[in-house]
Amino acid sequence: MNYSQEWTVENFCIIPKHFFSTDMIFPRGKGLPKRPNYIMCSINIQPVPEIGKIFYVKDGKEESKEKVLESWNKTLFLREQNTNVRGWTLDILKCVDILKKEVFTLDEVYQFDQLLTEKHPENNNVQAKIRQQLQILRDTGFIEFLGRGRYRKI
Repeated sequence: MNYSQEWTVENFCIIPKHFFSTDMIFPRGKGLPKRPNYIMCSINIQPVPEIGKIFYVKDGKEESKEKVLESWNKTLFLREQNTNVRGWTLDILKCVDILKKEVFTLDEVYQFDQLLTEKHPENNNVQAKIRQQLQILRDTGFIEFLGRGRYRKI
């Protein structure tokens, strides 16, 4: 949430729990004097793809109930996935967000190969996993396959 100088809400969004992973949570030191063993934490929402940020208020305008529910329902398929698969799907969504293009190519997503290899060292075939996750995103309506390695964000 953020406010204007007049203390009106400019942006207010929620992030469904299925967008959170343990690597987003990090300790910020010991907590309160009366609870010396209490460790306070912060949450880094930077890795959350844009589709995971559901706005109730955006740029000072209240979103309609229908739009909020549509955004929420569109992501529910992630709740059904196991944690490992969900992590891959979220990582590919974030890569697609980083491209900042409506139409993108498979080769452009392959450019994240090294980053994804570092994040998922147990996977020995990252490019195949990228293709698999793009198919999942296509099947769930996030992207459209245009043919010949081209995709469009929906």
